[in-house]
Amino acid sequence: MNIFTNRLLSLTIPLTLMSANPIPAKADTDQNTDTMRRETIRIIETTDVHGNLFPHNFITREAWGGSLARVATYVDSVRAKVGDDHVILLDNGDLLQGQPTVYYYNFIDTLSPHVATEALRYMRYDALTPGNHDIETGHNVYDRFFASAPAPVLGANIIDTSTGQPYLLPYTILERAGLKVAVVGMITPAIPAWLPENIWSGLRFDDMTATASALIPEIRSKHNPDIVVGLFHSGHDDSKSTDRWIENASAKVAREVDGFDVVFMGHDHRRYDSILLNDAGSKVIVLNPANNANAVADVTIEVLTDGITARPLSVNGTIADVSHLAPSKDYMARFAEEFDTISRFTSEEIGVSDGEFTTRDAFFGPSAFMTLLHRLQLDITGADISLAAPLSFDASIAAGPVRMSDMFTLYKYENMLYTMAMTGEELKNYLEMAYDLWINTLNGTPGEHLLKFASSDPTPADNYLANPSYNFDSAAGINYTVDVTRPAGNRVTITRLSDGRPFDPQATYSVAVNSYRGNGGGELMTRGAGINHDMLTSRILNSTDKDLRYYLIERLRTIGHITPVTDNNWSFIPADIVAPAAKTDRTILFSPESSKNQK
Repeated sequence: MNIFTNRLLSLTIPLTLMSANPIPAKADTDQNTDTMRRETIRIIETTDVHGNLFPHNFITREAWGGSLARVATYVDSVRAKVGDDHVILLDNGDLLQGQPTVYYYNFIDTLSPHVATEALRYMRYDALTPGNHDIETGHNVYDRFFASAPAPVLGANIIDTSTGQPYLLPYTILERAGLKVAVVGMITPAIPAWLPENIWSGLRFDDMTATASALIPEIRSKHNPDIVVGLFHSGHDDSKSTDRWIENASAKVAREVDGFDVVFMGHDHRRYDSILLNDAGSKVIVLNPANNANAVADVTIEVLTDGITARPLSVNGTIADVSHLAPSKDYMARFAEEFDTISRFTSEEIGVSDGEFTTRDAFFGPSAFMTLLHRLQLDITGADISLAAPLSFDASIAAGPVRMSDMFTLYKYENMLYTMAMTGEELKNYLEMAYDLWINTLNGTPGEHLLKFASSDPTPADNYLANPSYNFDSAAGINYTVDVTRPAGNRVTITRLSDGRPFDPQATYSVAVNSYRGNGGGELMTRGAGINHDMLTSRILNSTDKDLRYYLIERLRTIGHITPVTDNNWSFIPADIVAPAAKTDRTILFSPESSKNQK
């Protein structure tokens, strides 16, 4: 039983658990308090760093906030204050994807020590969990990373199908200040909904709640830890689960599995700080500092201990913003060579753009940005139709030289490119779901919003979209309209193929689509098109053997230059209703004072 079980606590300030009496009357009354000492442990978590190791965005080629360089400043200050033996540093996954920094060491230079591994080693991380975007890099990359990691890599619910045992360590026991801390690691189990099986071959991803329920008694009986910490690459809102997987199960585990004192979350890129009451009546601090190393989760635990038994005094949790801190000079000096290497890589010119491409236009109709992506997908695959979405909420490629960095703007993730077989009816239903995630039904009333916002009264400062823009798929290769006055499921009218052939709902077409979507990501193929998840693999006609960005780079090297033109093969109608609503929403999303914290 850990030290916080059956404690009598009162909530005094947000995210603080304080003992109601500094000397509990039960179980400790026979201890000699004169022999006990006060100890403090700080547990710091980063999550969803997404390759942001430096205070520089190599995609936009400009300085920016966040990064492990700023986290290093924060951690160094904590260690200087409380001592090394009182600090635990954890990372919660999705480290190996996002910036060219990690892409380069994942796929280009695979012989040098990985910069992410070396950064974790330099900062003295104590335990790690992988995230879904780490798995997305493929066995060669993540197995190399796991083998060279400077700290235990945890994954209690990642199972090796050949043995039935965890593929990684399920937990680790850390000792700090005479206290025993158990850290349990898990990952969102929904990976088969997003990634092709060859990427995670030989693995399965078990339900998080069931895994934790079986593991906690084992940890208690074998190790009798003083503190139990969950390190879960999974968000808090389990209401958006599929029929097979609970994608965001961290809060569910905290509520239903007794024994955790602290649960660190990740994956959903949303800051979260709460104290949950679990089903056994104990309180659990649950924290998520969100993405890009702009903040860390920081828990302070104070106890009285005589080295054998421990008594809780307080548990305090906070989300600490680090974006304003100066980057660690020592850290930057240690990785100066790697920084220069990535700068040279991302500065390479691979073509020329005759004008600007921006994702901003993609929210309101056909755009040059999406036309470029659709044309490249059709060119690479030779498919009849292309399906794609703006993967970056607000990104652009400027007129002039097209550099390697711009390819990370054009395509954010390391997806493969599939060619899949879909019927005309499935395509229509797929698009109906995409536009239902994207837009409202309008009737011409002044002040209406074309886009679906999370708030009923969105403002530039509170402009979150109800759904992520990477699910706002449009199509090329077919001509169609989207009538915003019609109800969901009855908006899309496909008139013909763009080459002049008639469109037949019963005919089968070849469709270019990324592997995330082709494996069921976003449920547009399954819930939208109506294709059973088990049948998706049988629909794949062809797949690239490298990530889509690689082929986009090679194609741009070949054609030499790109011109911002728009294939006006689809439109929102009627224009007189759409135009004023779109104008209002563009201001909300992209005015200078707008929040850009979209997914």
